[in-house]
Amino acid sequence: MMKKYYFINKFDANNIDKQDKETTIIFRDYSLKKPSQTLILKIKSYCKKKSIKFYLSNNIKLAIKLNLDGAYIPSFNKSFNHLSYSYKTNFKIVGSAHNLKEIKTKEKQKVVKIFISSLFKKNKNFLGINKFKLLSKMTNKDVVILGGVSKKNLKKLALLNQFEFAGISYFE
Repeated sequence: MMKKYYFINKFDANNIDKQDKETTIIFRDYSLKKPSQTLILKIKSYCKKKSIKFYLSNNIKLAIKLNLDGAYIPSFNKSFNHLSYSYKTNFKIVGSAHNLKEIKTKEKQKVVKIFISSLFKKNKNFLGINKFKLLSKMTNKDVVILGGVSKKNLKKLALLNQFEFAGISYFE
């Protein structure tokens, strides 16, 4: 079964309802200086009813305080402050990277999985299949594909021996 991570920036019950238990919701809205705790708790409660895991992006302290399932550290976040926090053993920290330097930073941040981007989406961080394979071999952490995964190219993930991916448009 394919493990999926769905990035959202607002609460939409219809989109969450379409997800299965193999999907983890990650709330990230970088336009907000500080995310609304009320909104986060609303999403958490809804995800819990659906047996879907819920992570918060770029605010590990708040994710711990609100007893979420985990937190996501974006590639631009180079902080190590969270290493001094205490949290439950089932709380997971994941993060993203676009190059070897960022992969090494995520390893030092002690993430359990590294989202490597961008496999398919042709943007400034576009890797393509060969660069992705090379980067994914440069870490012992579990790797999650990020960037441009669609229903059309989903089968290519198995060819890469990858069974976890993250995105936005795939889910909508």
